[in-house]
Amino acid sequence: MSTKIDLVPKWLRIIVGILALLNILFGVMGYFDLSLLFKDGAGLDMTNAILKNASNEFAARNLAIGLGLAIVSLKGVPESITIVTVIRALVEIQTIFIVTASGNLSAKIAMPFAFLVVELFIIKTLIGIIQKRDAAR
Repeated sequence: MSTKIDLVPKWLRIIVGILALLNILFGVMGYFDLSLLFKDGAGLDMTNAILKNASNEFAARNLAIGLGLAIVSLKGVPESITIVTVIRALVEIQTIFIVTASGNLSAKIAMPFAFLVVELFIIKTLIGIIQKRDAAR
């Protein structure tokens, strides 16, 4: 595993940092007001323990992924950034499947799909960086 920060281009680390910031913000907002993220969130009865736990799980997941992305983007190790970005991409794929299964293919699917395209680009770029580095050894 590489420890040289200059292997990963700065622009890529900035994009990963922006994704990290968005995940952290989604996580924090999820703890305080779920209706900021979901149109129908205001109608949820948060006195229900199951719904409150689900909301906190959603917030915790986003916060953890965001913090993980932030740490690896600062460190700049391509393998670490790739792994955490793959995790984030899997969450986006899960969201796309859930929205598709609900039968509502409106604008709700646009944001996770856009994020997934960016994440796949990041993953492809990082795999190329790792392969180039390994070929030079």
